[in-house]
Amino acid sequence: MKTRRIAVAVMLVLTVPLTFAVSDAQKSFDQLKSLSGSWEGKASSGKPVHVAFRVTSMGSALMSEIKGEDDMITMFNLDGERLLMTHYCGAGNQPRMLATTSPDGKTITFDFLDATNLASSGAGHMNRVVISMLDAKHHTEEWNFIDHGKAMKEVFDLRREK
Repeated sequence: MKTRRIAVAVMLVLTVPLTFAVSDAQKSFDQLKSLSGSWEGKASSGKPVHVAFRVTSMGSALMSEIKGEDDMITMFNLDGERLLMTHYCGAGNQPRMLATTSPDGKTITFDFLDATNLASSGAGHMNRVVISMLDAKHHTEEWNFIDHGKAMKEVFDLRREK
Protein backbone atom coordinates (compact mmCIF):
# COMPACT_ATOMS: atom_id res chain seq x y z
CA MET A 1 0.00 0.00 0.00
CA LYS A 2 2.76 2.44 0.95
CA THR A 3 4.63 1.66 -2.27
CA ARG A 4 1.48 2.31 -4.28
CA ARG A 5 1.01 5.77 -2.66
CA ILE A 6 4.61 6.66 -3.46
CA ALA A 7 4.15 5.53 -7.06
CA VAL A 8 0.97 7.63 -7.39
CA ALA A 9 2.74 10.67 -5.88
CA VAL A 10 5.65 10.27 -8.31
CA MET A 11 3.24 10.00 -11.26
CA LEU A 12 1.43 13.16 -10.15
CA VAL A 13 4.68 15.08 -9.87
CA LEU A 14 5.75 13.91 -13.33
CA THR A 15 2.47 14.96 -14.95
CA VAL A 16 2.40 18.47 -13.47
CA PRO A 17 4.04 20.94 -15.83
CA LEU A 18 7.22 22.28 -14.30
CA THR A 19 7.98 25.96 -14.53
CA PHE A 20 11.25 27.35 -13.36
CA ALA A 21 11.54 30.98 -12.41
CA VAL A 22 14.36 32.77 -14.13
CA SER A 23 16.63 34.37 -11.55
CA ASP A 24 17.26 38.11 -11.51
CA ALA A 25 20.92 37.37 -12.28
CA GLN A 26 19.91 35.37 -15.36
CA LYS A 27 17.57 38.14 -16.54
CA SER A 28 20.35 40.71 -16.15
CA PHE A 29 22.84 38.46 -17.93
CA ASP A 30 20.40 37.97 -20.81
CA GLN A 31 19.92 41.74 -20.95
CA LEU A 32 23.69 42.23 -21.18
CA LYS A 33 23.96 39.59 -23.90
CA SER A 34 21.56 41.68 -26.00
CA LEU A 35 24.45 44.17 -26.32
CA SER A 36 26.31 41.70 -28.54
CA GLY A 37 27.77 43.60 -31.50
CA SER A 38 29.80 46.73 -32.17
CA TRP A 39 29.22 50.07 -30.49
CA GLU A 40 30.71 53.51 -31.09
CA GLY A 41 30.42 56.78 -29.29
CA LYS A 42 32.26 59.27 -27.14
CA ALA A 43 33.81 59.24 -23.72
CA SER A 44 33.03 62.08 -21.32
CA SER A 45 36.43 63.49 -22.34
CA GLY A 46 35.09 63.83 -25.91
CA LYS A 47 37.40 61.15 -27.30
CA PRO A 48 35.84 58.56 -29.61
CA VAL A 49 35.37 55.12 -28.11
CA HIS A 50 34.63 51.73 -29.66
CA VAL A 51 33.29 48.80 -27.68
CA ALA A 52 32.51 45.31 -28.97
CA PHE A 53 30.45 42.70 -27.11
CA ARG A 54 30.56 39.01 -27.98
CA VAL A 55 28.75 36.06 -26.44
CA THR A 56 31.24 33.20 -26.02
CA SER A 57 31.80 29.84 -24.29
CA MET A 58 28.51 28.29 -25.41
CA GLY A 59 26.58 31.29 -24.05
CA SER A 60 28.05 31.10 -20.55
CA ALA A 61 30.15 34.27 -20.88
CA LEU A 62 29.95 37.69 -22.46
CA MET A 63 33.13 39.49 -23.48
CA SER A 64 33.36 43.26 -23.80
CA GLU A 65 36.38 44.79 -25.48
CA ILE A 66 37.07 48.48 -25.12
CA LYS A 67 39.19 49.27 -28.16
CA GLY A 68 41.74 52.02 -27.90
CA GLU A 69 45.05 52.75 -26.24
CA ASP A 70 44.69 50.07 -23.57
CA ASP A 71 42.41 47.52 -25.31
CA MET A 72 40.77 46.38 -22.07
CA ILE A 73 38.65 43.24 -21.79
CA THR A 74 35.76 42.62 -19.42
CA MET A 75 34.15 39.22 -18.94
CA PHE A 76 30.61 38.77 -17.57
CA ASN A 77 29.36 35.43 -16.25
CA LEU A 78 26.89 33.84 -13.87
CA ASP A 79 28.10 32.25 -10.65
CA GLY A 80 25.06 30.44 -9.34
CA GLU A 81 22.58 33.18 -8.42
CA ARG A 82 25.15 35.96 -8.89
CA LEU A 83 26.13 37.94 -11.96
CA LEU A 84 29.82 38.81 -11.91
CA MET A 85 32.20 40.74 -14.09
CA THR A 86 35.98 40.58 -14.23
CA HIS A 87 37.72 43.60 -15.74
CA TYR A 88 41.18 43.04 -17.20
CA CYS A 89 42.40 46.57 -16.64
CA GLY A 90 45.19 48.58 -18.22
CA ALA A 91 46.30 49.26 -14.63
CA GLY A 92 47.51 45.64 -14.51
CA ASN A 93 44.93 44.29 -12.08
CA GLN A 94 41.70 42.38 -12.48
CA PRO A 95 38.86 43.64 -10.28
CA ARG A 96 35.80 41.41 -9.94
CA MET A 97 32.47 43.07 -9.36
CA LEU A 98 29.05 41.86 -8.28
CA ALA A 99 25.88 43.03 -10.07
CA THR A 100 22.68 44.54 -8.77
CA THR A 101 19.89 45.51 -11.12
CA SER A 102 17.46 48.40 -11.01
CA PRO A 103 13.77 47.49 -10.54
CA ASP A 104 13.03 48.28 -14.20
CA GLY A 105 15.92 46.00 -15.31
CA LYS A 106 17.50 48.70 -17.50
CA THR A 107 20.44 49.59 -15.27
CA ILE A 108 22.96 47.05 -14.00
CA THR A 109 25.44 48.25 -11.39
CA PHE A 110 28.60 46.29 -10.65
CA ASP A 111 30.35 46.99 -7.34
CA PHE A 112 33.84 45.92 -6.31
CA LEU A 113 34.03 42.44 -4.79
CA ASP A 114 37.74 41.56 -4.92
CA ALA A 115 40.68 41.63 -7.32
CA THR A 116 43.75 39.79 -8.48
CA ASN A 117 47.12 41.55 -8.79
CA LEU A 118 45.78 44.51 -6.83
CA ALA A 119 48.45 44.63 -4.13
CA SER A 120 51.30 43.85 -6.49
CA SER A 121 50.35 46.41 -9.13
CA GLY A 122 50.33 49.34 -6.70
CA ALA A 123 47.90 51.03 -9.09
CA GLY A 124 44.36 52.12 -8.57
CA HIS A 125 41.46 49.98 -9.72
CA MET A 126 37.95 50.06 -11.09
CA ASN A 127 35.49 49.89 -8.23
CA ARG A 128 32.12 50.43 -9.91
CA VAL A 129 30.64 50.08 -13.37
CA VAL A 130 27.09 51.13 -14.25
CA ILE A 131 25.59 49.99 -17.55
CA SER A 132 22.33 51.68 -18.53
CA MET A 133 20.43 50.27 -21.48
CA LEU A 134 18.43 53.16 -22.89
CA ASP A 135 17.10 51.24 -25.89
CA ALA A 136 18.24 48.52 -28.31
CA LYS A 137 20.57 50.94 -30.11
CA HIS A 138 21.82 53.14 -27.26
CA HIS A 139 23.47 52.48 -23.91
CA THR A 140 25.86 54.18 -21.51
CA GLU A 141 28.68 52.81 -19.43
CA GLU A 142 29.93 54.65 -16.36
CA TRP A 143 33.37 53.47 -15.22
CA ASN A 144 34.52 54.50 -11.73
CA PHE A 145 38.20 54.23 -10.84
CA ILE A 146 39.70 54.80 -7.40
CA ASP A 147 43.37 55.48 -6.72
CA HIS A 148 44.64 56.27 -3.21
CA GLY A 149 41.23 57.61 -2.20
CA LYS A 150 40.81 59.74 -5.31
CA ALA A 151 37.77 58.84 -7.41
CA MET A 152 37.67 59.33 -11.17
CA LYS A 153 34.76 58.69 -13.50
CA GLU A 154 34.53 58.13 -17.25
CA VAL A 155 31.21 57.81 -19.07
CA PHE A 156 30.83 56.25 -22.51
CA ASP A 157 27.74 57.21 -24.52
CA LEU A 158 27.45 54.42 -27.08
CA ARG A 159 25.29 53.72 -30.11
CA ARG A 160 25.08 50.46 -32.01
CA GLU A 161 27.11 50.51 -35.23
CA LYS A 162 25.12 49.91 -38.37
